[in-house]
Amino acid sequence: MQIDPIAKVLVLIGIVFILVGIAWHFGWIQSLRLGRLPGDIRIEKENFKFYFPLTTCLLISAVIGLISWLFKK
Repeated sequence: MQIDPIAKVLVLIGIVFILVGIAWHFGWIQSLRLGRLPGDIRIEKENFKFYFPLTTCLLISAVIGLISWLFKK
């Protein structure tokens, strides 16, 4: 019996989400300071707050790209 490749990917994504959720629950993610990196845009005024995690998005994108490149090989 052969397992569908899409099923493998979905199971892998599910496992990654579970691991990230556990790390988030125990505070391991917050210790990485994601979301508060230099280059993240934050504007705070009296009645207005704007936050765009530009550097964090670029870092996460690079890590996901590297992981997908490694799995392709």
